[in-house]
Amino acid sequence: MNDTIHMEQAVEIVCIVCPNGCRILCKPSGDGASFSGYRCKRGIEYATAELTRPMRSLTTSVKTVFPDSPVVSVRTDGEIEKSRIREVAFALGRIMIDRRLKTGDVVAENICNTGVNVICTSDRLVHPY
Repeated sequence: MNDTIHMEQAVEIVCIVCPNGCRILCKPSGDGASFSGYRCKRGIEYATAELTRPMRSLTTSVKTVFPDSPVVSVRTDGEIEKSRIREVAFALGRIMIDRRLKTGDVVAENICNTGVNVICTSDRLVHPY
């Protein structure tokens, strides 16, 4: 993990931590970056994380063997590095669910060695519509 900020030009990041949606202007400085436009320190923490190691949740669907529900919705139960989203999505594309899962059941444990599980977000497989 590299927590060093390397910027060549100013970047604007919209903070999503709270409802304010601050537009944080991040400018390169001698020791990393300077920040302006934030209303609280959480904005600085969010902008720093976005510049050093952006993280995301992934929500998608996975194929099943059930004709009444050919796909089921899933999501990560934590955040993964943004740079690994494609890898995780590709791995989920190879999964075929063959058991009746309910909301919260684990579909893939420690997906792609991220330390994050993928869980089912629907009861569609136990209560088909």
